[in-house]
Amino acid sequence: MPVRNNEERSGAKHPDDSSAAVAATEAETTNKGRSAHEKPQQASMSFVVPTEFVDLPSEGRYYPEGHVLHNVDSMEIRFMTAKEEDILTSRSLLKKGVAIDRFLSNIIVDRRVKVENLLVGDKNALLVAARSSGYGAEYNTKVTCPACAETQEYEFDLEQNNIIGFHTNSWQTSKYAGAVTENDNGTFEIALPKSNVTVTARLLTGVDEAKLAKNMKHKSKHAGHETMLTDQFRTYIVAVNGSNQARDINTFVNAMPALDSRFLRAAYQLLAPNIDLTQYFNCDSCGFEQDMEVPFTADFFWPKS
Repeated sequence: MPVRNNEERSGAKHPDDSSAAVAATEAETTNKGRSAHEKPQQASMSFVVPTEFVDLPSEGRYYPEGHVLHNVDSMEIRFMTAKEEDILTSRSLLKKGVAIDRFLSNIIVDRRVKVENLLVGDKNALLVAARSSGYGAEYNTKVTCPACAETQEYEFDLEQNNIIGFHTNSWQTSKYAGAVTENDNGTFEIALPKSNVTVTARLLTGVDEAKLAKNMKHKSKHAGHETMLTDQFRTYIVAVNGSNQARDINTFVNAMPALDSRFLRAAYQLLAPNIDLTQYFNCDSCGFEQDMEVPFTADFFWPKS
């Protein structure tokens, strides 16, 4: 088989061909017109921010039909970057109390999700995951011993967590299981032991959290005392013995026996889907030991080192 030379294979012609001469002249003209400071354009560098999927404590069960998270059991978030650190350290955002929500909005991949509509437990799970991927799972903060009142530095592991909620085994084996039933609309009927009153409760969202924080700040400044506990009751109780009248709810909250109040707080804390960070604590000063709920202090997103 005859071998074709390069000129035949590529259609190349001899350099003295007229078309080649014209092309060379045009190239020379173009180069002369280019500024001496201009350099050949290079492709820009591209960095892709890693993402991760976070399991939602609610598993999407308690979002209404039509909600973007209805029956969705996980969410994708971006890893924290210097841009998010700017948000967390912004004086104006911190003063307005919106830094954390703005931070979450920035890292949630699905732009249809509104942070203020997230259930509190799902929001907490996203925050813990973001903090772990951003600064590591080791969380060092100051803890006051319940026994001797000594304050000390203590390290918690954010990866040691459990999911709690009405749909989990932890609820089914709790002493409150027999007193609570779930309604089709995502609310719960809770029978109180002392007054024999049945209250209907709903799960709190980011909007509720923001309103409670705003009310607490206002009352501590103007009223001289806080009513966080009863304000929470008024927020998540939607009916008392079937009555959804605000007057009836308010009257009962103000007259609720302490035993019922304690029962309701404990039951609600267990039935609401959330991330449980209860961990072992051992006091260096007095040796006191107990399981302790990991405190969320300024060190959580603003570690000292």
